[in-house]
Amino acid sequence: MSARLDRLDPGYPLAAGALVALVATVGSLYVSEGMGLVPCELCWFQRVLMYPLVVVFGVALVERRPGVYRTVLPLSTLGAAVAAYHSWLQVAAGGRCGLGGGCAAVQLRVVGLTIPNLSLVAFLGVTATAAALAVGDR
Repeated sequence: MSARLDRLDPGYPLAAGALVALVATVGSLYVSEGMGLVPCELCWFQRVLMYPLVVVFGVALVERRPGVYRTVLPLSTLGAAVAAYHSWLQVAAGGRCGLGGGCAAVQLRVVGLTIPNLSLVAFLGVTATAAALAVGDR
C-alpha cells in the first residue's frame, strides 16, 4: 500500500482535502445562517480549526505543494479531538442541555449524525488526506 501512496499524484489528496474542508465550511454556514441554528462554544472552536483549511488546501492545490500536511495535521487532529469530545458530551448528556451546557444539546440530525458527529467525520477525512500526503512526501 505504501508503494501506491508513494506514486500517488499529490493533486488528488490536495483536491480531496480542499473539497472536504469546503463542504464542511459551507455546511456549517448553512446550518447557522440558512437554518438559524446558533453555534455553541465547541462548534465555534471547530469552525476556527476547519475554516482556514479551505484556504490552506486551496492554495496548496493551486501551487501543488504536498508539504502542506505540516500545516494541516495540527489543525485537523485538534479539530477531530474537539469534535470527538463534543460528540461524547452529547451522548453522555442524552442530547439535552446539562453536562457541557448548551454544547450537549442535539439541535439537528443529518442521516442520523449530529452536527459534532459530521464535524468529526470531516476532520477525520481531512486528516486522512493530509496523512496520505505525508506518506507520499517521504
